[in-house]
Amino acid sequence: MSGLQFWKPGTIGPGSTLDRATEAEENVIPSAPSSSLSLQATRERLPIYQYRDNLLHAVETHGVVILVGQTGSGKTTQLPQFLYESGWAKEGNIIACTQPRRVAATSVAQRVAAEVGTTLGDEVGYTIRFEDVSDKERTRLLYLTDGMLFRETLVDPLLSRYSVIMIDEAHERSVYTDLLLGVLKKIRRKRPSLRLIVSSATLDAVAFLNYFIAGNALNEATIVSLEGRAHPVQIAYLQEPIPDYVQVAAEVVWNIHLQQTAGDILVFLSGREEIERCLEQLAEMLPTLPRHAARLTLLAFHAGLTTDEQLKVFEPAGPGSRKAIISTNIAEASVTIEGVKFVVDSGFAKIRTYNPSTGISSLSTAPISQASATQRAGRGGRTSAGFCYRLYTQRAFEHLQPTTPPEITRTDLSTPIIQLKSLGIDDLMKFEWVSSPPAESVLRSLEGLVNAGMMDGDGRLTVIGEKVAECPVEVSIARMLFSSKDYTCGEEILTIAAMTAVQDIFIIPEGSAGAIAELERRKFTAEEGLKKYMQRFGLGLESCQGDATRLRKCLITENHALDG
Repeated sequence: MSGLQFWKPGTIGPGSTLDRATEAEENVIPSAPSSSLSLQATRERLPIYQYRDNLLHAVETHGVVILVGQTGSGKTTQLPQFLYESGWAKEGNIIACTQPRRVAATSVAQRVAAEVGTTLGDEVGYTIRFEDVSDKERTRLLYLTDGMLFRETLVDPLLSRYSVIMIDEAHERSVYTDLLLGVLKKIRRKRPSLRLIVSSATLDAVAFLNYFIAGNALNEATIVSLEGRAHPVQIAYLQEPIPDYVQVAAEVVWNIHLQQTAGDILVFLSGREEIERCLEQLAEMLPTLPRHAARLTLLAFHAGLTTDEQLKVFEPAGPGSRKAIISTNIAEASVTIEGVKFVVDSGFAKIRTYNPSTGISSLSTAPISQASATQRAGRGGRTSAGFCYRLYTQRAFEHLQPTTPPEITRTDLSTPIIQLKSLGIDDLMKFEWVSSPPAESVLRSLEGLVNAGMMDGDGRLTVIGEKVAECPVEVSIARMLFSSKDYTCGEEILTIAAMTAVQDIFIIPEGSAGAIAELERRKFTAEEGLKKYMQRFGLGLESCQGDATRLRKCLITENHALDG
């Protein structure tokens, strides 16, 4: 790379033994191959196919199967189908597979529907927030986010309609993954017929085995390991640290496009703002592209995009072109983008943290873990040998944490606690946590819930607390909604709550329409623009029948109660 000093891939000094992904799934594409024969042939070539009988026997004889499957093993799409074909979905039962991210649930469901030969939403469906593409009578294979399945326990505490539940990508250890594992362990004692599969590639299998065996019979759980399809990924490190990794990422992408052979490029940045800046810098370079060079298609990939926009990254680049996908860690696991050969890793991600002393949650940019770096590098070795350019030194890599701390240890526990209380789990000390949350965070959340009137002095939910637990928004927002009637400003508070429930209320399209939309977005952040939009949404300065004080009091009083 001109202007940048990388250790060359394959050299002894900087070479990393962590040269491939260890937690990716098999190919996820938005459309099926042309014939059922090619689909079946593809299924049979996956490493998991030779383990079919062993897996089904393990599920039959053990309550919990801990599945360790390497890159490309096919566990996410194939194991639910094996269970379906062997009769686990008979008599109206459903086989569920949870995913930590929406795009994984939707794209994998599309692939499985094509393999099963059914319309998406019929025998195979998915459920994510704000979108349910399934049939209550006909769907037998259901892909959903772990948060959606956990919320279902509030309605059906024993999850009685499921025969098998597969918790996929468990290594990500989101709040709802940890809560689900604890609740499912409890459900297993009430419903021994329920089978659990905990699946990942970098999962600490022995630790999870010990977790499920604790308090149960030794044959409660077993470990099954699969072989995956591996392609080597050569690692290159920077020789010296850099001040602006976004700018350098754009330069590396440009140099790869001009100098390297065919293959798409995947760039990992920390957030949407960095992605947009990188795309802008690359767009400015495009006019200087030599005539003989292949076209460079620029794509963003982050959670703020619609499902259709996210699925664009799975489409082939086309003849004479190369894709450059600028992504957050959404592309780190669960989904596999076909054709990626080059990975550019900034070494950073946005991580949610919580300070129990101040009661403030924040989303901060922080260095990734070694496990995440390994996972990112492996994205380049999914279909062929690849390269990973790490925008940090080898010494910096060696000082990274081995793994990312579980989210339950660094988040506000108000919502998880009130939901556990709603399930009848009153004694949090006896709840079997996979990783125990900090005592200070638990105490702070309990104090806030009592002060807000959602729990009584004995730690039991009040009437308002039971209502708040059923509302699919943050506790503070739910409390504000239910209390708005006391200030006669329900319509205004509902609008405010809806606007806070989405990442961004503005959709910025491409071209001239996008420029106009960006101007409107910037106006919204200014005081005069805010007044205009309040009036447009029916939230004029005469809110609450002319008494804006009531609206302000509802906003401040109810949220202050939670802060203690």
